[in-house]
Amino acid sequence: MYYVLTLGGMIAFHAATNVLNDFYDVKHGVDREGAPTTKYRLHPAAFGQVPLSTTLAFSVGLYAATLAAGLYLAYASNMSILFVLAAGILGSVFYTADPVDLKARSLGEPTVFVMWGLLIPLGAYMVQTGTFAWAPILASIPIGIFVALVLLANNIRDINYDGTVRERTLAVALGPRRAQRLYVALLALAYALVAVGILVEELPAWSLIAFLTVPGALRLAKMFRGRVPDDADPRTAALAFQFSLLYMASLALFILLPLKLPF
Repeated sequence: MYYVLTLGGMIAFHAATNVLNDFYDVKHGVDREGAPTTKYRLHPAAFGQVPLSTTLAFSVGLYAATLAAGLYLAYASNMSILFVLAAGILGSVFYTADPVDLKARSLGEPTVFVMWGLLIPLGAYMVQTGTFAWAPILASIPIGIFVALVLLANNIRDINYDGTVRERTLAVALGPRRAQRLYVALLALAYALVAVGILVEELPAWSLIAFLTVPGALRLAKMFRGRVPDDADPRTAALAFQFSLLYMASLALFILLPLKLPF
């Protein structure tokens, strides 16, 4: 039951973040008809098909569902989860909300990395075990990097447009070439951390299966050294999903069949 409620709360939390992001991006004039983001996904608020007040209300409802799930899980499992919940909601809201607007201050990628790469795995671990540990935080760093890469890919693609609407994302702050180099470096770092984790026996040898996604990563790295395509973030998200699925499967396999390196 805890697992299902945790999963449902996280889905509501992710949806709430995205909807609130749409609300503030429209309010700030970043998302509007013709903006890059409207060319590859539905965006009713940007086209005026849904009132901003409705978008905000929907987001508030999703946050309420997240909060309800989090409060119950904290009461039933570990009250320390409230600190994780509070940090996650604050990061989610002020990702684009005034007066902080972390994304416009070039802090979008670090915020997403902490929220989705560290806090959510830690919170899920604490719900299931009732204790705090560094292991789930360290193990989740490669996945957190991939989540941040999806946003970075999106911002690199939109770099020219974001500059015209004064949206100072990390990509705008760095400039196209440095942002592209950062993308490639972070992509390499995610795999390097897995390799190091295996060598120091913090990760099981099974985690080598995550390297089956390296050919796709190399294709993306090559792509980001040249012209960044319109679907850069969906391609990055697809690789992130494949990597994460294999990486998490390797941890499950270790529980069923412990396997260590032969040296």
